[in-house]
Amino acid sequence: MGGIAMSDPLLSVSGLHAGPSGREILRGLDLEIRPGEVHALMGPNGSGKSTLTHVLAGRPDYEVTAGSVRFHGDDLLALPPWERARRGLFVAFQYPVAVPGVAFREFLSEAAAGRGLPPTSVSEEPLLEAAERLRLTAVLDRPVNVDLSGGERKRNETLQLLLLGADLAVLDEIDSGLDVDGIRDVAAEVTRMVGDDGLSVLVITHFVRILGHIPPTHTHVLIDGRIVESGGPELAHRLEEVGYEDFRETRGGVADVLDL
Repeated sequence: MGGIAMSDPLLSVSGLHAGPSGREILRGLDLEIRPGEVHALMGPNGSGKSTLTHVLAGRPDYEVTAGSVRFHGDDLLALPPWERARRGLFVAFQYPVAVPGVAFREFLSEAAAGRGLPPTSVSEEPLLEAAERLRLTAVLDRPVNVDLSGGERKRNETLQLLLLGADLAVLDEIDSGLDVDGIRDVAAEVTRMVGDDGLSVLVITHFVRILGHIPPTHTHVLIDGRIVESGGPELAHRLEEVGYEDFRETRGGVADVLDL
């Protein structure tokens, strides 16, 4: 989307309080992402990582009780999910769902039309080229994610990102279920889009491994619904060495048991 300067935030989250069915999981989250930046968001189970994903995507059973989210300068929370996607927000979920009865090619065509893209963007040639790079040619004629392994579903999500494009990609544990080759394949495509297309990325993960392949420009630690520390790539390595206990003490709270 045009109209935003490189110095202006593409995504601006301010004082966000939210959670499922009235349960507050995010408790004043602040985050800014500018064009072309790669942010890593790390935190223990229950810290609110997936809650942020659901709120950004517009999941209806998640309620925002305070704060704001602006995307391209507009009020993201006022937009229905399809409009968020049309404006350039892509969300790869931790658990991609299967859609029986909907062929993947048909799904891509409808998604491209919804994004306002020409049919050529998902025609046979670019589809096959991208699928070959992600080792997914065998599943193109199946229904969306039906009978696919967890790793294949994550490759499938990445294939959608490649073909449909985005301004901001939120990758919720994209490394979960992927083997070593899968992590390399997915990371290579995401990193290429950052370099070639100026894609901004929010990588939500438990592990530093994926960040070795998608190098972050910024790293954030999420504890009990708030970002308690931010830094560069070195912060992720510090987390791997010391764990989250020091950061819990900084926050002065205890994380919930569930990863919401």
